[in-house]
Amino acid sequence: MTMKLVLLWVLGLWSVSGIDLSRSESFLSYLDEEVTVSPGSTTTLIVPLTLIQGAASKGAVCLDGTLPGYHLHRGFGSGANSWVIHLEGGGWCNTIRSCVFRKTTRRGSSKFMEKSINFTGILSNKAEENPDFYNWNRVRVRYCDGASFAGEGQNEANKLYFRGQRIWLAAMEELMAKGMQNANQALLSGCSAGGLASILHCDEFKNLFPETTKVKCLSDAGLFLDAANVAGGHTLRDMYKGVVTLQGVQKNLPSTCYSQKDSTSCFFPQNLVSNVKTPMFLLNAAYDAWQVDQSLISSLADPHGLWRACKTDRSHCNSSQIQFFQDFRNQMLNAVKIFSESNQNGLFINSCFAHCQSERQDTWYENDSPRIGSKGIAVSVGDWFFDRTAVKAIDCPYPCDKTCHDVILK
Repeated sequence: MTMKLVLLWVLGLWSVSGIDLSRSESFLSYLDEEVTVSPGSTTTLIVPLTLIQGAASKGAVCLDGTLPGYHLHRGFGSGANSWVIHLEGGGWCNTIRSCVFRKTTRRGSSKFMEKSINFTGILSNKAEENPDFYNWNRVRVRYCDGASFAGEGQNEANKLYFRGQRIWLAAMEELMAKGMQNANQALLSGCSAGGLASILHCDEFKNLFPETTKVKCLSDAGLFLDAANVAGGHTLRDMYKGVVTLQGVQKNLPSTCYSQKDSTSCFFPQNLVSNVKTPMFLLNAAYDAWQVDQSLISSLADPHGLWRACKTDRSHCNSSQIQFFQDFRNQMLNAVKIFSESNQNGLFINSCFAHCQSERQDTWYENDSPRIGSKGIAVSVGDWFFDRTAVKAIDCPYPCDKTCHDVILK
């Protein structure tokens, strides 16, 4: 019998426009928990933090001015010249207030980052946990800018440094010097805000290498949609507008989009993925748990709690509420329609209420991991990367999938 993952979904460090930060200081986000906690493994690989010592001279600093960092575990054997670069997620900050709060956390300062973290899922070094990438050089780049590694600017009055783009460049420069320049194959991946970053930086990543290097990108839970919430508003668009404006993101957005749309629209993946030239794989839950909780049915959109019972237990949803979820799934499928027509791209859109499925061991590769048909996530990504077979996996609508490891929203 498939064991479902039951988690408390607490979201403090995801700074969404309008959230009362005075109460969020006592919260942890789901993603924050997953940096150091991985169920199902008692011998998890622990990898130390490395700060980028030369970053300050380039102005590549976290929100509070501290050095950015990463965790690297070296590859071995046949994977010694192969690299996975995983960009960490953790929301965004869209106002001075939310960014000032953020710099007192590990999402805005390396002073508060763990000195070592667990490597699980796509970062595991065990073949039985990560069959295709276990012996590659595996890197987790820490996220401390609050704009998906894309900002450029500062706020002197509040001592805030919006240097996401410089952090990206400094991290890549350091990793190239540490051997990535000799890679024969490389995968840029990322989860959530890091999944958005992997889309934004995919072609830049490809351009670091010679044409002979096999380079692809994976975005996990990065397909954030410009969708209406249950009150008819656009929570995420309002928040993204603040991120893009405050942090100077517009100057780093792809010109293929920015020449035709406003800068906020060009921070949404649905307006970017079709123009990415490098092969890309989109891994996403059709009913992404973060978007359901923080964008579609936030406390601001549902102030009277009319959706609370449905959100926490879908057996309590009425037919119109279920249809709302199905409409969101349809928007996601429409958003990737053109993208999916390219032979070089891959898809795994499962009908789950989940978020970030490549980082967790139980969703990435275990006996009861989520599947579409008979194929799980790790095998699907591997089949696509190594061109073993085309992967365009789209699940049937909720509630048909019984393999989900759903997040239980509270």
